[in-house]
Amino acid sequence: MTNAQIFDGGTDGTAAGPAPVPAGSLNDAASPGVVIGLDIGGTKTHGVRFEGGTAVGDESAGSSNIQNVTPEQAAANLAELFGKIGGGRIERVYAGAGGIDTAEDAAALAELIRTNAPQATITVVHDSRLLLAAGRSTTGVAVIAGTGSAAWGRNGDGDEARAGGWGYLLGDEGSGYWLGREAVRHSLRRMNQGLHPDELAEALLVSCGVDHPNKLIALFHSPDTGRRFWAQQARHVVEAAAAGHKASQDLLKQAGKDLAELAYGTLSQLGIRGPVILGGGLGMHVTPVQEAFREQLDHHGIIDVRVLDQEPVFGVLELLGEEQEEALSPGM
Repeated sequence: MTNAQIFDGGTDGTAAGPAPVPAGSLNDAASPGVVIGLDIGGTKTHGVRFEGGTAVGDESAGSSNIQNVTPEQAAANLAELFGKIGGGRIERVYAGAGGIDTAEDAAALAELIRTNAPQATITVVHDSRLLLAAGRSTTGVAVIAGTGSAAWGRNGDGDEARAGGWGYLLGDEGSGYWLGREAVRHSLRRMNQGLHPDELAEALLVSCGVDHPNKLIALFHSPDTGRRFWAQQARHVVEAAAAGHKASQDLLKQAGKDLAELAYGTLSQLGIRGPVILGGGLGMHVTPVQEAFREQLDHHGIIDVRVLDQEPVFGVLELLGEEQEEALSPGM
């Protein structure tokens, strides 16, 4: 996997052929038929088609999150994805998306999806809910570290809590976008101090196609760049850190600490001690971030910390399995 893939929409969105049903997930005998699972990130929509509890199609298209693209673009990207993944009768669509903070947010996205699956029952949840389920847990805290960052959790009583997820203007600490922005700030600080660009700044200048740090300012505010562009620049921080660049190493460590604080804040609200599941492209694939994340949580006495080992969209099977269990035990 390349560093460019790490920061492309949070996770790389690839899968090698049909995947078996994870243990304890969807019961084939009670399978609702064709299910489309969607993981809708800030830069990409990852979709998987499940038939009889088995993944038979795995595709991606541009973001369909209306907090990041226009409703028209979101609709076009969804149409592209459903065109790739196959139509016919679809019984369920289960979608996880960032920025789903209200019932109105969920309803607006569901209406866009309904155009492509008019007969389906559509469920929309926050994307961190998918991540926790993909981590094979019904309780605990999921932390997304991709283009943006957020934490969500649930305890055994069914109480839910969140931290972060405020968007790039208000937060997203520890995310790919945050790292890209900090690389720009690092380059500008060196310029203000009269220092020549170091290896991180040089890599950033080449990637951005400019010949002086001062030109990064206009580029950063340009409508021609956006969250995805700057999140992709985080790869230069990862590469420089691996080559021994201390400022980049410090940035990755700070990212891990900030993500851990999101997790701890959510755990504290819920009154639980874990598990904590770290996902997203940055969280799943950048070892120094994982190490700092674990170390910071260890300071708080949190030791059940896991890194997600499958794409969040596969959490759909777990969520459907939970629905089945609840239906069989209505009094519980």
